[in-house]
This record gives sequence, C-alpha cells and structure tokens, in this order.
Amino acid sequence: MAGGLGPFAIHMLQHILAMNVAAPLIILALHRRLPTDLWRFWPVATICQIGLLWGWHAPPVMASAMAHPGLLFAMHGSLFVSALLFWGALATMPQDNQWRSIFALLVTGKLFCLLAVLLAFSPRLLFGHLHAIGGDGAMLADQQLAGLWMLVACPLTYVLAGIIISWRWLRDLETRYESDGGTA
Repeated sequence: MAGGLGPFAIHMLQHILAMNVAAPLIILALHRRLPTDLWRFWPVATICQIGLLWGWHAPPVMASAMAHPGLLFAMHGSLFVSALLFWGALATMPQDNQWRSIFALLVTGKLFCLLAVLLAFSPRLLFGHLHAIGGDGAMLADQQLAGLWMLVACPLTYVLAGIIISWRWLRDLETRYESDGGTA
C-alpha cells in the first residue's frame, strides 16, 4: 500500500461514486421516464439505504464480503440499487411534499456522516480482516482515509441535493403565491 490507496479506501471510493455520483446522475437522466408514484416509497428507500449501508459495514459482514467476491458484488449491487430507489423517490416527489425529501436527506446524511466519523476518527482498526492485508498503521490510515472521503463526499451530495430541492420548493411556493394574486 506504500504511497497508494489501500483496499478499504478504494472500496469506499467505489461506494461514493456509485451511490453519490452515478445513481443521482442516472436518476436525473431518466427522470421523465420514472414512475410518477415512485415518490411514495421514500420512507422505504430511506430506511433501506441506511440499513444496507450500516448492515454491510458491520465488521463481521464487511470481513465476509471482502473475503468472498460474490458477497462483495452483492454489497455493491444492493447499495447501488438502494441509492437508485432513494434518489428516484426524491426526484419524483410532488412539489407540495418536498418537506419529505428534505427530511429523508437530513436523516440519511446524518447517519452516513456518523459512520464516516467512526471510520475517520477511530484510534484502532474497526475491521479485523484489514490486519491480514497490511500493517496496522498503514491499514488504520487506509480506514481513516476512507472515512474522510465519506465525510466529505456524502454531506456535499446531500447538501447540494437539499439546496436544489429547497430552491425548487420555494420557487413553486412563490409561483403559487403570485398566481393567487399575492394573497396568502
């Protein structure tokens, strides 16, 4: 690992690119083709995304996934599909229900940040399987780098999405107010 990225940092970078870049971009590209009632699944999508992220990153589960390529593929696939469902639900949310999107972003973003903080600031390796890959110092640095990337990337994605959703919501409220003749 000397001078390069370790396996855990690479693993986390794959998650970030899939869940926070590829999934939202795919949803934006397909927005007009999505089922109009997909927004109704926002609670399921939110819980699914949080549950899968935390479940897959439980130390014994992570060790198994890193040791078995099929399980690792299932991890990446299920996290990507949950991200597609999450971003799809938010993208199809009716304007008068945008508070739900903001709530989903807040809850999901906070819990993602908590996992990132645990990875970045832990004084020891949280995943025992990393001991076998390299020295404890190098692998701890790799785990912390993975947490820092998550700590930067995830909030940026969720804050940006929150700003866009809030802007659209406020624009819609202003349009309604003006079309009603400026009366509340």
